[in-house]
Amino acid sequence: MPVDPTQPYDESNVFAKILRGELPCKKVYEDDHALAFHDINPMAPVHILVIPKGPYVSWDDFSERASDAEIAGLVRAVGLVARDAGMVVQGYRLLSNVGKRSGQEVPHLHVHIFGGEPLGPMLAR
Repeated sequence: MPVDPTQPYDESNVFAKILRGELPCKKVYEDDHALAFHDINPMAPVHILVIPKGPYVSWDDFSERASDAEIAGLVRAVGLVARDAGMVVQGYRLLSNVGKRSGQEVPHLHVHIFGGEPLGPMLAR
């Protein structure tokens, strides 16, 4: 079910459970502020999710409430994960859905990193 980013953070969401160690993930990176792991339903040969460790629903929530260290940590994690996955030379796409109309399914801010093949246009016309 799509997410309403104006609603309070849902502690029972799948990413919160992964962060608490209640659900497994195929981790590729972790530090004090971010966790990155392979998507369980990849939409490209390389499909990694990067999430902040704090309870943020969306980019607007994160940009309003996160500390400067959390913001820098997440942004740096995205770049590091893309570099470590060897996607810089071939190119990659970042995607973060916010709200029902964009198709956000998990009410925890997350950045998709797609790569490993030509990805085509941003949106179908």
